Amino acid sequence: MKKIGFLSFGHWANHPSYQTRTAADTLLQSIDLAVAAEEIGLDGAYFRVHHFARQLASPFPLLSAIGAKTQKIEIGTGVIDMRYENPLYMVEDAGAADLISEGRLQLGISRGSPEQVIEGWRYFGYQPEEGDTDADMGRKKALQFLERLNGKGFAQPNPQPMFPNPPGLLPLEPYSEGLRERIWWGAASNATAEWAAENGMNLQSSTLKFDENGKPFHIQQAEQIRLYKEAWKKAGHKREPRVSVSRSIFAIVNDQDRYYFGQQGKESDSFGYIESDKRAVFGRSYAAEPDKLIKELSQDEAIKEADTLLLTIPNTLGVDYNVHVLSAILEHVAPELGWR
Repeated sequence: MKKIGFLSFGHWANHPSYQTRTAADTLLQSIDLAVAAEEIGLDGAYFRVHHFARQLASPFPLLSAIGAKTQKIEIGTGVIDMRYENPLYMVEDAGAADLISEGRLQLGISRGSPEQVIEGWRYFGYQPEEGDTDADMGRKKALQFLERLNGKGFAQPNPQPMFPNPPGLLPLEPYSEGLRERIWWGAASNATAEWAAENGMNLQSSTLKFDENGKPFHIQQAEQIRLYKEAWKKAGHKREPRVSVSRSIFAIVNDQDRYYFGQQGKESDSFGYIESDKRAVFGRSYAAEPDKLIKELSQDEAIKEADTLLLTIPNTLGVDYNVHVLSAILEHVAPELGWR
């Protein structure tokens, strides 16, 4: 049994083949898709965060809107780039979104990936401390965010406040109990996966990771997950961690699927550079008839190690088609693989 969710990058463009021509289209369709996904029995609605791009950027209004219109589905991100964030303001936003959704927020964060502009976080008013890299800055902000999610007071109250204060130091509000245990770290390396475990975060592993030994992607990702689980156990945390992996999977069950994805399946991984000095391995995509998909996916070691699978979706093709894509996986693929 696995939890199955979708992951949307939230693209839009004024293109004749797109159902999402504007930012409003993407935002409103994201809400509609989450509602429909809940109705067909999907477990999660997750959204990527990118800045300076025609993609979803500010997650909390969207997550709150989905939380208000759904009852069961988990809502989350994959991932928020912490280099761009004010951790304390983010605690307030996350607390509010989690309370609106009645505890269904699953917030994926990370130190960030290459963006559309050079050092975009500087335009947001942030820069690393002397001697630190931008990655160091992102991880430090993440730890500050985690610390302030605990609801404990840390700020000295005004002796003459506008409204009466409770005794002692003041925490950030609103506080949402349990949210600290629903923070995920998007790790691109084995070392950062272990760091996430040490700091009590769940693990998100994407469709790419840094190439650390030349092995196939799913093998390297499975090794990363095992190292994470070992580090979690060694850290002595009391609860069981969660682990998600992302995949591009399309079951071809009609002519429209064949038109869109008949040539999209990749038989092997690819290697390249997402940063100038770091070689990455990119996982293959899956697009085939259900019986072939079942055979291929049964050999994916990382999916076996994870408890949550996030299916990347072509959000530009509209809500109805994406519901079809997700339904096809739930109906024709998941049961045979023991995911349902």
